[in-house]
Amino acid sequence: MVDAIIAEGLVKKYGRLVALDGLDLRVPEGTVTALLGPNGAGKTTAVRVFTTLLTPDSGRVTVAGIDVLREPRRLRSRIGASGQYAAVDEYLTGFENLEMVGRLYHLGVARSKQRARELLERFDLADAADRPVKGYSGGMRRRLDLAGALVANPPVLFLDEPTTGLDPRARLDLWDVIEELVAAGTTLLLTTQYMEEADRLADAIAVIDHGKVIARGTADELKTMVGGDRIELTVDHIDSLEVAREALAEFAVGEIHLEPGLRRITVPVSDGSQALVDAIGRLAAREVKIHDVGLRRPSLDDVFLTLTGHEARGSGAEDGDTGEGVA
Repeated sequence: MVDAIIAEGLVKKYGRLVALDGLDLRVPEGTVTALLGPNGAGKTTAVRVFTTLLTPDSGRVTVAGIDVLREPRRLRSRIGASGQYAAVDEYLTGFENLEMVGRLYHLGVARSKQRARELLERFDLADAADRPVKGYSGGMRRRLDLAGALVANPPVLFLDEPTTGLDPRARLDLWDVIEELVAAGTTLLLTTQYMEEADRLADAIAVIDHGKVIARGTADELKTMVGGDRIELTVDHIDSLEVAREALAEFAVGEIHLEPGLRRITVPVSDGSQALVDAIGRLAAREVKIHDVGLRRPSLDDVFLTLTGHEARGSGAEDGDTGEGVA
């Protein structure tokens, strides 16, 4: 299978801050690869390099067979990109926004108008096509921004945290659109902090931390790396968390994870069903009241905790984003 995106040894520094530290990545044509990482991991910086917005200090990158550093202008006609925040002009209508993008791609007046109408229909925005974007909801702006990235029918698409700030319904709607694009043959590089987003959309996941890829595989392959089952339980009172941790320590085959705000404790175990029975009995003996308890397999969150020592999900904006591409 031919690789649509190839990055080798990408380095990008801002003074003492290393945003990319020898990043290597390959994305096969017609597939979805998710860059999964915490705030400040280097996800957005990588996307900005791939889309010609940043020049790396060293390394090599090709997209759609084009050398990004040598032929950036040629590449721009072959890619589409949508950032963390919808890049639309709120004083123009939805139609005018897309028509303008078409003209910037030199599609011509007639084709730009035709393409704008096609995309507004495809993204369920036809009824709002002639309304100023300032009256659009967040989900509508997101769909319009994604439509703008598709005006020129690019073979390679970059989506940088496309569902940040959307409500659950709008997020699901956008996932449906993304799946339709990939089914039609588009190659997609997606950055996200949402575990369920990577789980649903990605053919492969590249875990990135401190500017480099630290693990790569399918969601199931990454979960297998962690191994075992998880006992997850919620206690009635936060004061019981420490008692529960002590009671369950002998069952744990890894680090016990506490979430005081949720009164929740997660314990990795090797013999799931028997460990669950024993754990409930031991907690009852210590008079720990359980609000909820269950046994589950590892999640991508567990993968992140194992690989990086912290959770992947953050506030949405990347820590340390100075506007200079550090993200």
